Amino acid sequence: MSIVPDASPAFIPHHEIVIVGAGFSGIGTAIALIRAGFDDLLLVDDAAGPGGTWHWNTYPGVAVDIPSFSYQFSFAQRSGWSRSYAPGRELRDYAEQIVDEYGLEPKMRFDTRVHEASFDEATSLWTIATSTGEITARWLIHAGGPLSQPKLPDIEGIDSFTDDTMHTSRWDHEVSTAGKRVGIIGTGATAVQVIPEIAADTAHLTVFQRTPIWCLPKPDFPLGRVGRAGLAAIPGMRQAARLASQAFVEATFPVLAHFHRWIPGTDALEVAARSYIRSQVSDPATRGKLTPAYALGCKRPSFHNSYLSTFNRPNVALETTSIEAITPTGIRTTDGTEHPLDVLILATGFKVTDKDALPTYRLTTADGTDLADHWESERFRSYQGVATAGFPNFFTVFGPYGYNGASFFTLVENSAAHIVRVLDEARRRDAITAEVTTTAQDAYMESILARGPLQVFSNPTCASANSYYFTKNGDVPFRASTTLEAAWHSRRFPLSDYAFSN
Repeated sequence: MSIVPDASPAFIPHHEIVIVGAGFSGIGTAIALIRAGFDDLLLVDDAAGPGGTWHWNTYPGVAVDIPSFSYQFSFAQRSGWSRSYAPGRELRDYAEQIVDEYGLEPKMRFDTRVHEASFDEATSLWTIATSTGEITARWLIHAGGPLSQPKLPDIEGIDSFTDDTMHTSRWDHEVSTAGKRVGIIGTGATAVQVIPEIAADTAHLTVFQRTPIWCLPKPDFPLGRVGRAGLAAIPGMRQAARLASQAFVEATFPVLAHFHRWIPGTDALEVAARSYIRSQVSDPATRGKLTPAYALGCKRPSFHNSYLSTFNRPNVALETTSIEAITPTGIRTTDGTEHPLDVLILATGFKVTDKDALPTYRLTTADGTDLADHWESERFRSYQGVATAGFPNFFTVFGPYGYNGASFFTLVENSAAHIVRVLDEARRRDAITAEVTTTAQDAYMESILARGPLQVFSNPTCASANSYYFTKNGDVPFRASTTLEAAWHSRRFPLSDYAFSN
């Protein structure tokens, strides 16, 4: 169904809606739009298939770090996960199944990278320049996830290493680490999964750590044939599992992170985390290096049952001296030590709040205002992480101050509900533009930022965490909110917060 009133041919776009990204953000948003009667849409993605993060990330040990019962759409729940925390290949399969079930494939264009998007005020259309041609659209939705653009370390000689180098998100399965001297830069959530998987087979593994990560035990267990059958067959079992999972996720991040000052006993969790490190690492010196000096929650914690104990292996070394340079044969640290390597792995994360990450292409309004420049000069600002004042007909699924840290699928469904509500109103009014008002955006930002003192991120020790949560200005663009509150406001915000025109 079209939401455009009668228009001259020059004003008719190629598609009513273009969604950039065919990961779960794009998939979930497309399904919500189709269900609401918006059929003329196109998803574009630079990957060869759907799944986003789970299409690109195939490194050894890749798995979700949120229970599988929560890490799925509420309208497409599965009981066939092999484990309580599904491995990455199952998430990729899940994405492909959803695309097939909802008939999305004809609406997808893969191997297509967006280079630029510009809004024309005369036609109220977006012109989107891509690697496969130009597209015009009435409404543009950026659904690129935060873990999609690899970030390379800013180290001298990064391109000089003559043997095999790979970023974890672009794993080269033709490269073997067995019997080789391997170096891995980074000890974030990805490295926590990779290191235990490859350690046993390497001749020697050197882990180069800048900042330690809080690593907690993971309640990961196989569901088994009986467990999966029970979830599928016993009335209410799947719903009960999801409810328990959602409560666990809510308690372990949104509540603890955003209402830290109100929650009693939070220090006890850090004490328990330290105790877990002591129980896993034998050598006191190594144990000390693996123990963070910042508060639990300043940086994304990880959950794994064998990461810490991997450092007990005689062929695994933890190097905390700063890297001076990458050389043709390995890594040289600032103490002058040369670490000869056969394989170099970069577990250095993604561009999350970088200027060229949100979005990954140049996006300009009719007067030439660039979104990345706007956010850099004004600092991140948005309305529920979905809309930005001054940028008509443009929405983001993962925008600043939209994600509260719960299951990413909850964010997708909330953002999609918000977008559908705006476009429904535009259709009702025969409007061809919709833009959030500055007044509404300012009120939203004021309400979110007012909760800053309650968050764990206000802890002074966070300054040493080197956390990607923090922008270069020291802001943490999370939505300081419980999940239920975010869901309510995403579906109940005043439509007067938007200005419509036709």
